[in-house]
Amino acid sequence: MEFTKMHGMGNDFLVFFGQQQVPENVSELAIKWCNRHFGAGGDGLVFILPSERADFRMVIINSDGTEAEQCGNAIRCAAKYVYDFGHTNKEEITIETLGAGVQPVSLTVEGGKVKSVRVDMGEPVLEGRSIPTTLEGDSIINKPIEAGGREFHFTAVSMGNPHAVIYVDDAPHFDLAYWGPLLETHAYFPRKVNVEFATVTGKDRIEMRVWERGAGPTLACGTGACATLVSSVLNGLTGRSAWIGLQGGDLYIEWKEEDNRVYMTGPADIVYQGSLQV
Repeated sequence: MEFTKMHGMGNDFLVFFGQQQVPENVSELAIKWCNRHFGAGGDGLVFILPSERADFRMVIINSDGTEAEQCGNAIRCAAKYVYDFGHTNKEEITIETLGAGVQPVSLTVEGGKVKSVRVDMGEPVLEGRSIPTTLEGDSIINKPIEAGGREFHFTAVSMGNPHAVIYVDDAPHFDLAYWGPLLETHAYFPRKVNVEFATVTGKDRIEMRVWERGAGPTLACGTGACATLVSSVLNGLTGRSAWIGLQGGDLYIEWKEEDNRVYMTGPADIVYQGSLQV
C-alpha cells in the first residue's frame, strides 16, 4: 500500500488515499506500521475515503490500533493532501469525520500548494454525559480529580473527542509520561480521555502539552488546542481567541460568540512518500 508521511506541527501520520474502505486488519497494521523502530513510524494512520455527505471522508487509526473520532492535525494533513495531489481544485472543501460530522475547511494556497488550513471544528460539547464523562451537569468546569495521590482540577470539553484540560504552573516541563496515563484512564472517563496540561501566559497566549488517548505524548493536538481555548474562556483566563503554543509549533484558535463554533488555523507538511507491504 502506498502512503504519504505527513505531519501537523510534529503530530505525524501515514496518509492513505484511493481505498474504498479501511483494511479489515487495520488495528494490527496500525500497531505494526506506526512503530518507530520496526515500521514507518507515526502517531496514527489516516485514510482519505469517498463520502456520500462531503467531499471526502477521513478515518483515523491511532498507533495503538484504536479508532479516533477526530484529530485537528490529521484533518489539516488530509486537506493539504487532496489539494496538493490534485484530487480537488477547490479552496473550500468539506471532510466527514466520525466524531464531528462534516467539517468545512478553508485552504490558503501559495504557488499551487496549501500553506495553511483553517478548519471549522464545530461547537464544543460541554454537557458531562455527552463528552463523555460519568459526571452529571451542563458543564464540568474546574472539577477536582485525584490521580496518583495528587489532586488536580480539570475542565471537560468534547471537540468530537473527549478532553480534560488541567492548568499547571509550567506546562512545557510537566511530567506527561507519569501523569498522562493515570488521568487518561481515570474512572471519570468511560472512553478514556485526551489530557491537556496548560499554562496561560497572557490573554491571547497559552502554552500546552498533551497526552493523547491511544497515542501518548504528541508534539501537537488540534482538538486539544481547541478544547484548551474553550476551557480557558470558561474559566475566565483568556479572551475568545488565542495562540496555543505546542511543542511542535503554534495554532491559532478562535471560539466565535456569534455562532458558538471553534475555528483552528495552522500548517500541515508532507515529509515523504513510500509503500508498505500488507
